[in-house]
Amino acid sequence: MSDAVFRREESLGYQVNHLARLLAQTLRDRIEPLGVVPGQFAQLLALYEEDGLTQSQLCERVRIEQPTMANTLARMQRDGLIERVPDPADSRRSFVHLTPRARELEASLTAAAREGNQVATAGLDRAQVDAFMAMAAQMIGNLQGDDRTAAPGSGRAKQ
Repeated sequence: MSDAVFRREESLGYQVNHLARLLAQTLRDRIEPLGVVPGQFAQLLALYEEDGLTQSQLCERVRIEQPTMANTLARMQRDGLIERVPDPADSRRSFVHLTPRARELEASLTAAAREGNQVATAGLDRAQVDAFMAMAAQMIGNLQGDDRTAAPGSGRAKQ
């Protein structure tokens, strides 16, 4: 047994995961009254940026595997947030479009996310937030480039 104790409070993975769970709960508390859950939020943001993406394109943009995306899109369609329009050139795929209801929610949803971010960053100045975001982006890039990190949608590690 090692003499060095691995403490969760000193673990980057633990701390970032804890932060992510708290941010998700903060977002959930603010957007559930609008009829949206955090699992739908990334897809909505991607579609607000570019409406009419395919399911595959959405998977790539939000880094979610196809089966998870299919379930999420089915729920979003049921909830009146998206509609699927068949591709006239390829009947195997469809384009995902925001509904008028989803468009009406955009300002409220993004305001809720901004408010949650403000709560999380209270007491930090702009330079600290910018430094954190730059470090997070660097770490994300490092992990995405790691040969042992699973590629999204592949179900296995990159070769």
